[in-house]
Amino acid sequence: MNKESMLQLIHSMITSSTKNPKYAVLSTAKIANILDCPIGEVESGITEFVQTGKLQKSTLQDSPNYDIYLLP
Repeated sequence: MNKESMLQLIHSMITSSTKNPKYAVLSTAKIANILDCPIGEVESGITEFVQTGKLQKSTLQDSPNYDIYLLP
């Protein structure tokens, strides 16, 4: 799996969001299907992006308290 293409896909998902500030609830299954790779690789890639500062992770304050991802 190419992590750069995954980051570009996630970036476009967040920037196409209609929410303000721009954020997205990422579906690892959807990303894995688009990139044709295992879900585990997508999960580890997202975790790596958060750890390296390429993505920010937060939790919605309102129910259902999804984990959301924002651009730094």
